[in-house]
Amino acid sequence: MVAGVEVDLFQPDEELKKLARLAVDSGVDDAFQETSAAAVIEALRGGEEGQAWLAQWEASAQPWFNFSAGSGFYHTDEVWLEHLEIPFGFIRDYIAKLRAGVDIRRPIEAIRAERDRIVSEYTELLGTDEDRAAFEQKLGLARVVFPYVENHNFYVEHWSHSVLWRKMRQLGAVLAKEGFLAAEDDVFLLKRDEVPEALWDYYSAWAVGVQPRGPRYWPRELDRRKGILAALRTWSPPPALGRPPEVVTEPFTIMLWGITSDSVKQWLGGSGDDADGLKGFAASPGVAEGPARVIFSADQIGEVQEGEILVAPLTAPSWAPIFGKIKATVTDVGGMMAHAAIVCREYGLPAVTGTAFGTKTIKNGQRIRVDGNNGTVTVVD
Repeated sequence: MVAGVEVDLFQPDEELKKLARLAVDSGVDDAFQETSAAAVIEALRGGEEGQAWLAQWEASAQPWFNFSAGSGFYHTDEVWLEHLEIPFGFIRDYIAKLRAGVDIRRPIEAIRAERDRIVSEYTELLGTDEDRAAFEQKLGLARVVFPYVENHNFYVEHWSHSVLWRKMRQLGAVLAKEGFLAAEDDVFLLKRDEVPEALWDYYSAWAVGVQPRGPRYWPRELDRRKGILAALRTWSPPPALGRPPEVVTEPFTIMLWGITSDSVKQWLGGSGDDADGLKGFAASPGVAEGPARVIFSADQIGEVQEGEILVAPLTAPSWAPIFGKIKATVTDVGGMMAHAAIVCREYGLPAVTGTAFGTKTIKNGQRIRVDGNNGTVTVVD
């Protein structure tokens, strides 16, 4: 009932599509045959049309490509502006689609028509003018506030964090130059109260003309912490731990994360798989069948092929360009308001979220059927 909205979170993907159209329309699309982003840029600089395209790239990049390949919350997520192979790869894919005559626009008119049909049919079920007026008022409010559900992802998680990680790396580079760290990214192994401690050691030692303690202490300590992190990465946690509450009622937990009383019992009970296949939230309507592509992080986005079904622990906003490739989405985590659910509804793709065991049960290449109407995923072969 709130589908078909224009939200800023989709704008980075729209900018990529705009750049792809400009490349084709201005005849510089052949430059994207080059194997690296640096080579593409060098080829574009050689002509007037290419320079115009690069000017539009700069206009789009700020702020829209301060967008990370992950959730934005982690310094390890690769930011488009700093890893040009990511956005250039998406542009290359869109150029190929345009050359093949594919309409790369989001099917927003069809989505809005379906939205209006659903609203109309629900309205007819209401018995009084008073109920209809209340329904219309609440729906209007939902449509006003709904974009903010997604827009914070760009402004807070992605743009703000991209700047923050960039500045922290600059600080890390200073400390690495002085021997406090082995590499600039090691600054992220410091606790927040240890950063001013290291800085105090650095500049106070310089001020009185003695050697700082940090170069003798921090490299050894951070090596120890790296070992702890490496050990933690070997653990594959179950979807739920401990003793669950009798009833899960908190709306945020249910709608965003897909955690309900039934799902927790199912998770604690074993594989989450039965004769009917995996069960989850019916997050976006429709049915699709195709080969599965199981990925666990943004680093694997390049593996996704045309016509596959995406299976992942969860999705991130910056994965939007691959929604033009896939037939459907299955996630381990998420409810009706999860990012995967919202984006699939906006792209007209079926989705089942909160299956808990999707990435553990489904194998790459298996043919699966995703029923977004009933919230089931079935392995066909």
